[in-house]
Amino acid sequence: MSDTAENRANGELLNPDEDSTMNAAAAELKKYKALIESADMERSRLLLEKAEAETEKKKAEAELQSFMDTEDSITDQYNKDLLEVQEEKKSVDQVNQNLKRELHDLQKKLQVKRAESDSLQRKFKIEAEIPVKTVKFARVLEREEGEEADDQVESVFTVTQRPSFVLKGGQAVITFEEEKVAEQILRLAKCSVTCDKSKMDVKPYSLTLDPSVKFEVHIQVSKKSIKFCNAPPTLPEERMRDRLELSFSRVSRGGGEVDKLEYDKHTGTGRVTFLNTGVAENLVHRGKFCVDTGSDVLVDVLPLYEYQLRKFQVRTRGVPNRTVLLGGIQALMDEEDLQDHLEIHFQKPSNYGGEVENIKYVPDGTQLTAFFSEDITEKEQ
Repeated sequence: MSDTAENRANGELLNPDEDSTMNAAAAELKKYKALIESADMERSRLLLEKAEAETEKKKAEAELQSFMDTEDSITDQYNKDLLEVQEEKKSVDQVNQNLKRELHDLQKKLQVKRAESDSLQRKFKIEAEIPVKTVKFARVLEREEGEEADDQVESVFTVTQRPSFVLKGGQAVITFEEEKVAEQILRLAKCSVTCDKSKMDVKPYSLTLDPSVKFEVHIQVSKKSIKFCNAPPTLPEERMRDRLELSFSRVSRGGGEVDKLEYDKHTGTGRVTFLNTGVAENLVHRGKFCVDTGSDVLVDVLPLYEYQLRKFQVRTRGVPNRTVLLGGIQALMDEEDLQDHLEIHFQKPSNYGGEVENIKYVPDGTQLTAFFSEDITEKEQ
């Protein structure tokens, strides 16, 4: 029997309001039970996440420690490498300093050698332009046994370098007609030269010329052979040589019978020797020759010659008998006026001078090379 029935049996009746309260309390209890179960589940989830987070934290701490250890190792290796690089840099800097000092010393030596070379070039310099002179037949050169007279033209030239002296700024050279006048001037310690309202002291010096040279140039020009160049190897070497020989053999092109032909494919040059004279001379005058290599090619034709320098002689330093070097000249006026005043002064017998044959003044900041004729005496060495 239910409580209600029992209550009814006992004659107890429940108030409807109490019944409603009991139902609400039961529903509330059920709600709280559900909340407690949900809280327990959330607590379990949070505990699980906490455990996982602890695991991740320990893993991250381990990785961080590994990174820190690696960083320390890398830092140590970097410092070690940096020290090695710094030591190597010091070594390279030292080598550079040594090389710079060596370069500086070599540059100084080079300057000295260049100065010596310039001095030697001035002493032995030969002008490239040879003056035009009348050439006359003197004698027939004796030929060696077995040498054919028609094979070549021989010439002998004698080259004589004129003695010279380099005049620097503030100097002048003066040549008198008489040797005794130069001797008188050289006995003076100084010469007072009047230039309008000013005077200057000029010191005379004896002049010593640079050494000069004399030699013979023996030239032999072939009358049967020529050189050619600019012959590109458009064909294999043997075929190219055959084409060249065939072309040079054609009379219609200005050639002739070929005795010998040489060809270098690397340089495109060679030489041709003909059996008869006249062919080479004709081709040299033309300067060009057309070669058939499948297509026409123009090659340059040059004379074939040999030369030798013989009887090379170095003339010792000479002293011009009638020439005096004047030094210490001040630029009191322009070049021409100052040279005129010098000439007037040294022409006067009262100044121990005499007739002046030639005079040349060199102003400051310039230099000039003076050449002399052969009326000099050799200086004792």
